[in-house]
Amino acid sequence: MKAYLNGRLVDLETAAIDVSDRGFTLGDGLYETIAVRLGRPARLAAHLARLRLGAQVIGLDIPGDDARLAAALESVIAANDIKEGVLRLTVSRGPAPRGLMPPAAATPTLLITGRAQALGARPPAKAIVATGTRRNELSPLAAIKSTNCLDAIMALREAAARGCDEALLRNTKGDLAEATAANLFVVIDGRTLTPGIGDGALAGVMRADLIAALDARERTLSPADLAKASEAFLTSSLGIRPLVEVDGRPIGDGRPGPITGKAQALAWPSI
Repeated sequence: MKAYLNGRLVDLETAAIDVSDRGFTLGDGLYETIAVRLGRPARLAAHLARLRLGAQVIGLDIPGDDARLAAALESVIAANDIKEGVLRLTVSRGPAPRGLMPPAAATPTLLITGRAQALGARPPAKAIVATGTRRNELSPLAAIKSTNCLDAIMALREAAARGCDEALLRNTKGDLAEATAANLFVVIDGRTLTPGIGDGALAGVMRADLIAALDARERTLSPADLAKASEAFLTSSLGIRPLVEVDGRPIGDGRPGPITGKAQALAWPSI
């Protein structure tokens, strides 16, 4: 397997990052997970726009312009012969002396990895509403793809301990924000709804497309609203997953619904 590291393709097995890299020591970085369809990165413009937004929020210089990043991503696709799969683009602030304050002249680390993977329908998810952690919708980090994913990790561990494979995170007010690595959609009284960005939902690239395609509305949703839903599903850059149960209670009749099926059909209209 080949990876792109700081300007060149290298063997993944021998790729090395400085032990003082702030991405490793402090989680000081950003990432994007990008689907590959028909040998091309899907929804690339939206991914790079979100990466740039995140860089502005944390004051991180992204190595190269969008054309250079696109060429780097495509080089990983070609080197690994990926027709369908996933890319992970990670940018950290790079090596630095000990301490929280970033260096005045940072040298960011850019790493892109990729692998072939089927992007077909995933099995329905059974979730919990996490009790051990919450998503801070008031933090600027709620709007970006930070490499620090500890809240999601804690929630997913809680879900596994309770026999489920996903967790929904509430925000500081107790309303629903999103899942551990996906956005949440529900259908209530025939209307497709999703938590708003102000509620702590990340601006997902698949989320944005489906809001437009399904004429969905952003609305604050409480855990109690799940009992009103006829169906629910989770969206990420890698596809759509039906959500059929939360905290041991079925969503609707406990089976994927027609709007979920429509969302799955709309997930990959084109590159």
